[in-house]
Amino acid sequence: MTYIVYDLEMTVRRKKGQVAEIIEIGAAKVQAKDGTPTIVDTFQTFVRPVVVPILTEDTTSFTGIRQEDVAGANTLEGAIRSFVEWIGPEEYFLCAWGPDDHRQLVQECREQKVSTAWILNHNNLQKMLSKTFKLEKHQQMGLKNALELLEIPFVGSHHRAMDDAVNTAQILVKLFDQLQFRRNKLSDESKLESEIVYKTEHYENLPFAALAKLFPDGKQTSKP
Repeated sequence: MTYIVYDLEMTVRRKKGQVAEIIEIGAAKVQAKDGTPTIVDTFQTFVRPVVVPILTEDTTSFTGIRQEDVAGANTLEGAIRSFVEWIGPEEYFLCAWGPDDHRQLVQECREQKVSTAWILNHNNLQKMLSKTFKLEKHQQMGLKNALELLEIPFVGSHHRAMDDAVNTAQILVKLFDQLQFRRNKLSDESKLESEIVYKTEHYENLPFAALAKLFPDGKQTSKP
């Protein structure tokens, strides 16, 4: 079994009505060899935004991603095609930290008529860690503090997709024997969880979660 831990970077929204678009996909591939999980490969690609092609200063300041990084990149369709090819033909679990990247990925793929057939066996590692450490309901630990709790040094830069994916994968590796991964299909879930997050010193408190309806699938223009 292969475990794909991915992370997305999006354009920054500061005002109501602004659209967040994926501008970077990063991932780490974990495989259990002889029962020992190991990061065996990584993936990174920039994504050219199409709704608002010009990055704002806020986005560049927050992520470090520059206009020249995305200007010559593939749009989401091409980026997803490369990502799925990198994932490979073996059965896999998709894993992300928190619910937001999953929601954004599904929504944006559907809006741009990109296949979502490959988005399956999706697991929220943040929620799995909370269950493992028996945190209170609606209390989810942020990535930085989870790494500190597990005494895993952060490597790379915050808010860069591949670095965040690799650090998240280190949590999966460390807790591998304590985590229970679930198989699922996107069609099994008519709605995806969207959470409003209030950060405190150690935790991200989730006072409530809104359920966001997904756009219905249209004609798919690409296939994995």
